[in-house]
Amino acid sequence: MKIARETLQFILEVCKSSAPREFAGMLSAQGDVITEVIVVPGTESSDESAVMQLFMLPNIHTVGSVHSHPSGNTTPSNADLELFSMKGFVHMIVGAPYDLNSWTCYDKDGDRIKLEVVDYEFKDENDLFEET
Repeated sequence: MKIARETLQFILEVCKSSAPREFAGMLSAQGDVITEVIVVPGTESSDESAVMQLFMLPNIHTVGSVHSHPSGNTTPSNADLELFSMKGFVHMIVGAPYDLNSWTCYDKDGDRIKLEVVDYEFKDENDLFEET
């Protein structure tokens, strides 16, 4: 699995702007590249946690989750591990200072995995409507 550089930059910025509250969202991919962050309606965020109402998740295929730990510690909590085991197979935890070196990726069992950052060409929605 890989992540688009622009998607990672978006994640870092939204986590930074949400601090000191936690941010949480679900990850969506095109093929093997994570390209989107889905904000789940009804998500509640505080200084200590972010709780997603997964039953409110739109009918969109997701591959995992992302959330922040404003403390900077990117080690998953027991609640994080429970979420990892329930939904998807790629889970990111982003910590302060929210830069390219302050995130860790885990699999559904809570084991660290590498997530390659790649340049990805996003399709312009207008391209879908151009005449052929």
